[in-house]
Amino acid sequence: MPDTIHFYEPRSGHRLPHDPFNAIVGPRPIGWISSRSPAGSLNLAPYSFFNAFNYTPPIVGFASVGYKDTLRNIEQTGEFAWNLATRPLAEAMNQSCAAVPPEVSEFELAGLTPVPSQVISVPRVQESPVSFECRTTQIVQLQGADGEKVPTWLVLGEVVAVHIAQRLLKDGVYDTAGAEHILRGGGPGDYFSVGPEQLFKMYRPR
Repeated sequence: MPDTIHFYEPRSGHRLPHDPFNAIVGPRPIGWISSRSPAGSLNLAPYSFFNAFNYTPPIVGFASVGYKDTLRNIEQTGEFAWNLATRPLAEAMNQSCAAVPPEVSEFELAGLTPVPSQVISVPRVQESPVSFECRTTQIVQLQGADGEKVPTWLVLGEVVAVHIAQRLLKDGVYDTAGAEHILRGGGPGDYFSVGPEQLFKMYRPR
């Protein structure tokens, strides 16, 4: 028997208790982005629309739904760092999404340590086992199919430096399961973790 289908057009509403879009396109990596204002104020915020988009040069990107401090800082400085959110850092990551004034550092709020980067002026999260130092390549305001601009900005950056904890390199291969990545799911507060239980291997046909 075929499934009974719930159909809707997003412009008319989903008619469900919670929008399913984020749950369907998920789980998603978390863009835990650190930035610095020209005046020196530090900002750290998680973004659930984040991913990698290119190998050479390596390019990552995240979407800011709304014009936020992170976006403003990156527009003005052209730099940001991405920090891996892991299961042990989940609570700190969650604390860093608090809505606070620009002069309040989420590093302090979440009990995290800013550590200097090597190539850019924006600090990384010392407690995170993996960080990317990034220089902005493009900032694009998104638009709908009708051509109307929406209040969401896609920020793309070239990864110019990478930091990886040595313990996560097993015979030179990065151990994703061992790093305990966390990912954003759907619903008001669903997250997923990555571990050895989820690992399976599948190689491309020759």
